[in-house]
Amino acid sequence: MPTKTTIRTLSSVGSLALLATAQAAEWPQFGYDAAHSGNNSTETTISAANVAQAVSLYATPVILPAKVDGAPVYASGVTTANGVRDLLFLFGSDSVSDFSSTNGTVLAIDAASGDVVWSKATSGSPSNSTQHASASPVVDAAKQYVYSFGVDGFVHKYRIGDGDEVLTPGPAGWPRAITLKADVEKVASSLTVFSSGGNEYLHAVTDGYIGDGGDYQGHSVAINLASGTQNVFNTLCSDQTVLLGAGGCGNTQSGIWGRGGSTYDAATDRVYLATGNGNFNANTSGGLNWGDSVLALAADGSGAGNGLPLDSYTPTNFQALDEQDIDLGSTSPALLPAPAGSTVQHLGMEVGKDFQLRLLDLDDMSGAGAPGHVGGELQMLNLPQGGSGMREQPSVWVDPTEGSTWLFVSNRFGISGVQLGLDGSNQPLLTVRWTTTDSSTSTVIANNVLYNAGACSGGICVIAHDPTTGAVLWTSPLIGAIHWQSPIVVDGAIYITDKNGQLWKFGLGEQADVVFQDGFDG
Repeated sequence: MPTKTTIRTLSSVGSLALLATAQAAEWPQFGYDAAHSGNNSTETTISAANVAQAVSLYATPVILPAKVDGAPVYASGVTTANGVRDLLFLFGSDSVSDFSSTNGTVLAIDAASGDVVWSKATSGSPSNSTQHASASPVVDAAKQYVYSFGVDGFVHKYRIGDGDEVLTPGPAGWPRAITLKADVEKVASSLTVFSSGGNEYLHAVTDGYIGDGGDYQGHSVAINLASGTQNVFNTLCSDQTVLLGAGGCGNTQSGIWGRGGSTYDAATDRVYLATGNGNFNANTSGGLNWGDSVLALAADGSGAGNGLPLDSYTPTNFQALDEQDIDLGSTSPALLPAPAGSTVQHLGMEVGKDFQLRLLDLDDMSGAGAPGHVGGELQMLNLPQGGSGMREQPSVWVDPTEGSTWLFVSNRFGISGVQLGLDGSNQPLLTVRWTTTDSSTSTVIANNVLYNAGACSGGICVIAHDPTTGAVLWTSPLIGAIHWQSPIVVDGAIYITDKNGQLWKFGLGEQADVVFQDGFDG
């Protein structure tokens, strides 16, 4: 593609120029909240009535110092050296296209201008040329720190306003080791932060690199952010509650891959995570391997003792899922508010590479009253758009008009809008209401509008939909190509990055007409 000249001009869009500033809001982690619902119900500026008037507010005029293969997070009113700013935090690397990065960089971006406020880099093991950075960082509740995984195998703690790293010695200090073998284990999923019982916890989960190579075991690390204490749950050899070194487990290649990582449910005060790949034998005497399962842990990351989680769900065809590489845990569990009158009060949904939506009773996932059993799902439903692979996190929304719960499941073959209701016996029931056939990354909802990034006429765009019908309400101008990038919608603006290393902002106001350098492939 020919080189282009960078141009920045403004053109008026009439009455939109005088819109009031949106009230401050937050998007502190992937999927908006610790449930990774993707639903920002605090948005008030952009709505179904005016989203069609949204324009490009900027695309960063220079390539960011890292290419971000995930979603930004957002904190408002942060004190920096240059005054109070609303900041976006992103984690990226020097490559998205070929997975050949050996660095990871945290960026703090001025949301108003797109300028870099601060950045911090980590370096990975030179023995692994596939160090690929894709996890989203997370901001703590007090907005004092931003936490991010580094390709060195540690979670790092940075002061939110200036990026100064907190460096404290000891096993409860920072940075904190999440894996002892960063050459074969990584954190592709996003970090999760939530409060429970007066404590604030950070959860990180691991998987392997592209190609499923080496001695990796997916595990969860939960850190009490006040005391620094941590709990480790290994999905293979689960009786071992420490980080495993090389050769530390006779089983390999179970990972926790979902974009959201750990999902926290305040209603049950439990954390749910899903595994893909690896051996499952927990239904046999002495079995301690939990491949292709959904696991429930306590808020502090502990299980029931003796290598058992608090609860578990494993499909009856777990062996076939492993052998055919159609992982159950290619997404993180989604939490579904139950309809009034439902016989089941706490519901979750897991969808894997086999495109089966599995509706689960989160109080008894296998229906057997204990972990280690197989089967027991409330419902299995084919994802209508089908396809191959599954890396997009579902989003969840409650229709304020009807009070019904909706689930939006996307992949590179389309989006399905699925409504949760009850059958004649008041058992919960999922019903597909609409389906699109254009590719999509993870969806989000803000002020009752559904957004995704995906295929549009001529390339890749951000698209807004009516969540009850799938009807298109707005399509953005073209952006660059995408991989796992997905949008956020907060404080009256839509933000997304692309594979070219640019950050895009859309919203209501003055339109910026921008042409940028070098080959976009979207």
